[in-house]
Amino acid sequence: MRQTKFLSVILLSGSIFAAACARDQGNTQNTPVIAAPMKDVPAVRLNYRYEGDVPAPTLEEHPHSDAERNAGVQVDFDTNRAQELLDRTITSPDKQRVIAVYRTVNDLPSEVRLDMYSADGKLLRKITADTMAVHFPDTIVWSPNSKAVAFVATNRTIGLTPVATPTPEMAPTPPDPNANTTEDNSAPTATQVPATPTPAAPVGILTFKTEQIYACDAEGGGIKALTQNDGLIYFYFVWSPDSTMLAALASTSREWRYQEIIADGKGEQMVPAGRLRIIEMNGRERRLDDNLTVVFPVWSADSAKVADAYETQIRIYDAAGLNPTQAAIPLKNQLLISSQAYDREQQRKLQAANAETNSETNTANANVAPEQPSTTLPDEKLLVSYNPIVEVEWTTDDLIYLKTAYVRRMKNDADSVTSFARWHRIILTEQPAPQAK
Repeated sequence: MRQTKFLSVILLSGSIFAAACARDQGNTQNTPVIAAPMKDVPAVRLNYRYEGDVPAPTLEEHPHSDAERNAGVQVDFDTNRAQELLDRTITSPDKQRVIAVYRTVNDLPSEVRLDMYSADGKLLRKITADTMAVHFPDTIVWSPNSKAVAFVATNRTIGLTPVATPTPEMAPTPPDPNANTTEDNSAPTATQVPATPTPAAPVGILTFKTEQIYACDAEGGGIKALTQNDGLIYFYFVWSPDSTMLAALASTSREWRYQEIIADGKGEQMVPAGRLRIIEMNGRERRLDDNLTVVFPVWSADSAKVADAYETQIRIYDAAGLNPTQAAIPLKNQLLISSQAYDREQQRKLQAANAETNSETNTANANVAPEQPSTTLPDEKLLVSYNPIVEVEWTTDDLIYLKTAYVRRMKNDADSVTSFARWHRIILTEQPAPQAK
């Protein structure tokens, strides 16, 4: 009897345990899965969906220089710096600081100097040393938080000593020995006071034979070389939205020269190609890819990833973390199909336009059978609108726009051509997490 009761208790306990397990399992299946923020999703675990021929994205304007020169800075150059030529001014995002980009009369047009001004036109500090030559002035850019400025410079070989010749207005007038010194009632002549000398340029700044990336703070001080790879030419860079890193393109000096020779032979402007890398403010650098690209990189809005394009492929890289990953999104097939549809649509529009002026064409088109969907990929040589990716924009964390176009930049800009510019996009999602067995 006792044995029977003991067995009954065991069976009852087992039934309760099984029912509890079943209930827990059911609750697990019904629990909604909370998607992780895109910032926490590694690049290698991203899904994508392609959409072809979409409207162009709405982009915020980020001018590299002021549309008009800062009035206060211009007045200072006109009054006190007549022997120096102000090229442009670049105002910080918070409107508190202004960079003056200028040259002396002895400097080469392609080599400029930088000074830091307040918003009201007061000179605060000279940024660049006399031994430095700032190159690629179009790439000078403030960090989004207005706390730093990045630019490219190399060592200077011409015009090492800035001209300090006083202007005629600054020079004192020598006394005239024949002048009548007798006092009269006429008003005294105002004494011309020499202008306040500009601050001295910094010294002891390390420079290199090839273009390196430098940064300084919002006061114009603390200048340092973020890169120190003599032999590499850094020609483009962009700040991360959180102002902690730069995504940059660089090529070797030999590659740069080779690209120049090829472009010269075709009568084209040289469009440099470089390898993508991330540069932190402490100087730590990580090369992201061994392949060359001419497309400028872009950051995700959360500063967690960088994207760039290689012909018909988008690549996404983790910007931080102990084990950063990368992912390649091949889009050739999708772009081929989109281009085929685009060409056919353009052809239909052309035929419709002709039909309006030619009734015979209109009658003939009425008897044309509709095109059947293709079962094979189209031949890229037969598609006039099929072109490589030339621009990438990362508008939101999960949305990347890409523009394809035929672009040819000639030395004579009037002969340059840009055609069949079309926008597409990819929508990113997180891959489902693998189920534990």
